Amino acid sequence: MSQPTRMLASLRSSQGPRTSRPTGTPALPDGFTVRLGDDTRATDGGRTLVGGSGTVLHLQPRAQAMLDGGTLVARDPDSRTVARLLLDRGLADPVWPAAPHDDAAVDDVTVVVPVQDRPRLLARLLDALPPSLPVVVVDDGSADPGPPRAVAAEYGARLLRHETGRGPAAARNTGLRLVDTDHVAFLDSDVVPTPGWLALLRRHLDDPAVGVVGPRVLGAPPRADDGWLCRYEAARSSLDLGPRPAPVQPLGRVAYLPSAALLARRAALGHGFDETLTVAEDVDLVWRVHESGWRVRYEPGATVRHDHRTTLGPWLRRKAYYGSGAALLAERHGSDVAPMVLNPWTAAVTLAVLAQRRWSAPAVALVCAAVTATLSRRLRAGDTPVRTAAALTALGAASALQQAASALTRHYWPLALVAAARSPRARRALAVAAVGDALLDFRRKRPDLDPVRFAVARRLDDLAYGTGLWTGAVRARSPRALVPAFRGFPVRRGTS
Repeated sequence: MSQPTRMLASLRSSQGPRTSRPTGTPALPDGFTVRLGDDTRATDGGRTLVGGSGTVLHLQPRAQAMLDGGTLVARDPDSRTVARLLLDRGLADPVWPAAPHDDAAVDDVTVVVPVQDRPRLLARLLDALPPSLPVVVVDDGSADPGPPRAVAAEYGARLLRHETGRGPAAARNTGLRLVDTDHVAFLDSDVVPTPGWLALLRRHLDDPAVGVVGPRVLGAPPRADDGWLCRYEAARSSLDLGPRPAPVQPLGRVAYLPSAALLARRAALGHGFDETLTVAEDVDLVWRVHESGWRVRYEPGATVRHDHRTTLGPWLRRKAYYGSGAALLAERHGSDVAPMVLNPWTAAVTLAVLAQRRWSAPAVALVCAAVTATLSRRLRAGDTPVRTAAALTALGAASALQQAASALTRHYWPLALVAAARSPRARRALAVAAVGDALLDFRRKRPDLDPVRFAVARRLDDLAYGTGLWTGAVRARSPRALVPAFRGFPVRRGTS
């Protein structure tokens, strides 16, 4: 057994969703640095790592010694193996001593921009890119081809044209076929990248296992006269995946990347976007890249600004449009798009709470006690297995109840309304879910908006998405996008 293999075998894990680790994963380059994530806790004197998603790693002394204040530098086969494991489990993120800022220094990326009838926005985008960066603009059937052609010529971009609109997926693929650099960035015409975005994203591709990386997509800079919907979108946009970096994987904390801004290794994209999809083509691409064994990363330190919809009618239609893509994804990726993910014990806790009976609280306590006891036996390699197991059980129970509240008000709201019309218990459950979910989200997001208007916007958001979800399921004649996924308890045993 090789030394890296022995080191890997010395780590025992109890984990949540994880990225694939195909045989022959390329090693991290010398000097590649990772740091434990903000939600990763070190216990047992640093010997046990507990992640926010429920991942647990017990480190042997040699692996523990590699972590210097929570930071590990890949210098040899052993440290590369441990760094890779921490990345794949979502316990650590890549870091660099100094944030890169010179986008013009990136010389192996071509930018592809799909556009249709937006010459002013196209000019704004191209003006924000370094002049040295090769750009391919694909005019996807603009009514008047003259203005996009003139803008592309002004900024030295290569222009291709579809005589009729074929959709953004086809436009990106047309541009992709002309790219001869190793990497390609996709930018929509209604975004503006901030300085340093490309240089930072490009550093992630120094890891030869990473196929795609995406930045944080923010709205326009806030203004004093922003309306309530604009303020809500600034805090709760579907394109903004939050302030914490993460691996991207189906059913993970970050499950997708929007194609408004992506950087990809050309070799990881295969044939590119699925041109038969008019919605969710970006989610489908990211999941296919992940399924083929590549890592996908989200990097919020790199940002772009996006023109969010902030008037009620277009905003609601866009949310419903996003929801309609779930049925199409379910056809291709099955339970990866499930609105709820349950295992036997979280299902039992959820059903007991929703039942609202006298036996509900004792049943929940009994289930949680049994899970804690089971987990503590599996975590006995640590110094405090019962305490760690209890914390993981509490985290799982809270996550299950938050998931149920979100599902009632977002994915299953038509069924919840029917039940509420017939049952006082269902009415209480729906009311508590609607208010509690909004208040918890308000606390997490801390928007520049009062709680009442935030809650109203959140419920409208969910109603519109759920409407699109059910419409898409009816159109596809399939309930697959509405069916929960059931998993066993996510534990993998190792040797220590």
